[in-house]
Amino acid sequence: MSIPASQPLPPSADSAVAPAGGTVTDRLVEANSKYAAAFTDPGMDARPVLKVAVVACMDARLDLHAALGLELGDCHTIRNAGGVVTDDIIRSLTISQRALGTRSVVLIHHTGCGLLSLTEDFRHDLAAEVGQRPNWAVEAFKDLDEDVRQSMQRVRTSPFLLHTDDVRGFVFDVTTGLLREIDPR
Repeated sequence: MSIPASQPLPPSADSAVAPAGGTVTDRLVEANSKYAAAFTDPGMDARPVLKVAVVACMDARLDLHAALGLELGDCHTIRNAGGVVTDDIIRSLTISQRALGTRSVVLIHHTGCGLLSLTEDFRHDLAAEVGQRPNWAVEAFKDLDEDVRQSMQRVRTSPFLLHTDDVRGFVFDVTTGLLREIDPR
């Protein structure tokens, strides 16, 4: 089943998040002004204290810091649609390890992921709509566990990564908040 690339949000979704007379971005900029007024430099650099990079889905239901007991500065968080390991994820992990000292990789997919219902037809529909074929794959999947295993394998076999011995994968349950570890086989 394909979801049209141009499918709009329901009207109620747009009006629920935008402030009266402004856009969602206006709301975010206003929130940043309040944040900056009380901000103090934490005095840390970009090297994560726990030397871990977490790769996860961009889904708004995943509060990774809360779910994993992380604080500011503990990890690098790298997110994309599905939390799948793509060339750009490998790029970010390579920089994270080689330039910023991370040694461990945690991969997190989740139940109810939108990529479970997409296919490559999404990409073809998008190309038909805009007249240009995307140079990226949708990376849709039907089996969460198998896709986590594939992602672990992509990390473990990348020639660019220095540290591939501590790579673990999980599925986050969006209804319970629990992680379930996936056996790499």
